[in-house]
Amino acid sequence: MSRTFEELVAEAASVSVDGWDFSWLEGRATEQRPSWGYARAMGERMGRASAALDIQTGGGEVLAGVEKLPPVAVATEAWPPNVARATALLHPLGAVVVADAEEPPLPFADGAFDLVVSRHPVKAYWTEIARVLAPGGTYFSQEVGPASVFELVEYFLGPQPEARKGRDPQQARAEAEAAGLDVVDLRLESLRTEFFDIGAVVYFLRKVIWMVPGFTVEAYLPQLRALHERIEADGPFVAHTTRFLIEARQPVR
Repeated sequence: MSRTFEELVAEAASVSVDGWDFSWLEGRATEQRPSWGYARAMGERMGRASAALDIQTGGGEVLAGVEKLPPVAVATEAWPPNVARATALLHPLGAVVVADAEEPPLPFADGAFDLVVSRHPVKAYWTEIARVLAPGGTYFSQEVGPASVFELVEYFLGPQPEARKGRDPQQARAEAEAAGLDVVDLRLESLRTEFFDIGAVVYFLRKVIWMVPGFTVEAYLPQLRALHERIEADGPFVAHTTRFLIEARQPVR
């Protein structure tokens, strides 16, 4: 027997959304993964580094999965619940977590790291990334690409033509090069994403708060109910996630 709209929404509205672990969505939503395997590739670079920084680590889950951390491993995070979660997860592994605002400056000396990484940063501040990279150092990041999951965003907010222009990988290349870095890899992929029930939609929008700013169940109840009925009648709601991989190096001058 299928669960009611009220049951699905109540469950998704009450579960914790701390950290950056999406395991609650198993069986309720799927997202195709990028072909490059960010966590594995980042881990390989960590194994060769001597001092590394993970910017906007979230709950520290990705960094905690690295097989071998460098002798100096530091992570930054701004959101207090995630700072606590990342500290509990990463300190036993030998990584230091620094509570820091998402905006510049980074609280580190010039040339402090030979590797800087970031998975899904809110914004990459390229001049700061370049400043803390040592000569020959590498920045390696997977970012949210343009118009990611916009089928869902525009279902709730209507057409967003200006927002669709944001997060352009070519703009990231231009900003990295303007900061003095050499971009050595840049790839973009569009990935199929499916939501199998309305609870998955509610959980996703509560967790990824910038998708529909100010989202609450109460504010969007009519749209949620209509989407529930659509999923029940037609099957999963399909959207497309975009991701880009960028790798840039600090030249040895």
